[in-house]
Amino acid sequence: MKRKKYTKGASTGQMSLFRQQEWKKIFPLLGILLFLFSGAAGLRLLLASQQHTRIGGPYTLVNSQGQTITQAAFKGRHTLLYFGYTHCVDVCPLTLATVSAALDELGSQGQSIIPVFISVDPERDTPKVLQEYVERFSPRIVGLTGSEVQLQPVVKAFHVSARRHAPNGSGYLVDHSSLLYLMDGQNHLVGMIPVDSSAHQIASELRRLLPPS
Repeated sequence: MKRKKYTKGASTGQMSLFRQQEWKKIFPLLGILLFLFSGAAGLRLLLASQQHTRIGGPYTLVNSQGQTITQAAFKGRHTLLYFGYTHCVDVCPLTLATVSAALDELGSQGQSIIPVFISVDPERDTPKVLQEYVERFSPRIVGLTGSEVQLQPVVKAFHVSARRHAPNGSGYLVDHSSLLYLMDGQNHLVGMIPVDSSAHQIASELRRLLPPS
């Protein structure tokens, strides 16, 4: 029996035909993926626009000097709000340090933003404790606390989750959501920034969100 010879041209033609068949299989999949990606992007934009109309609201809390503070105290100034607590072992101190570095990077534009740290642990975060805590990071940070009754409407308005762990040998920890909320001078949400961003990334995002100086 004679063996059939495969010439180089025939082999190349078969490979070309194989590739064409494979691409015919892949093209529909690529189309589906592109459709899903476009749809997901559109959905994210839709949700973001809805969130911007629902997040935020008036608040009445207490600053680190024991004075009652409402959102009206910051009227005309942009505020960068972060919810956390002073006994937080990692995310909160890192976030405050990063925000301070980001505002320093912005220079004069950063001076127009008031960073605000709102405690989700009013039981332990008294005005005195809060003052000592925020001063470790920057004298510009405004610390706000209050009673459970004062805090609950704020937490609800900003859709912040905070759940206390059962006490252990070193006290209790609080699981809480972590986002930076940029509010304009009328206490309306301008944008939200993930706290895992670097100082440079936060500065760049703030520069994008702020009105031209």
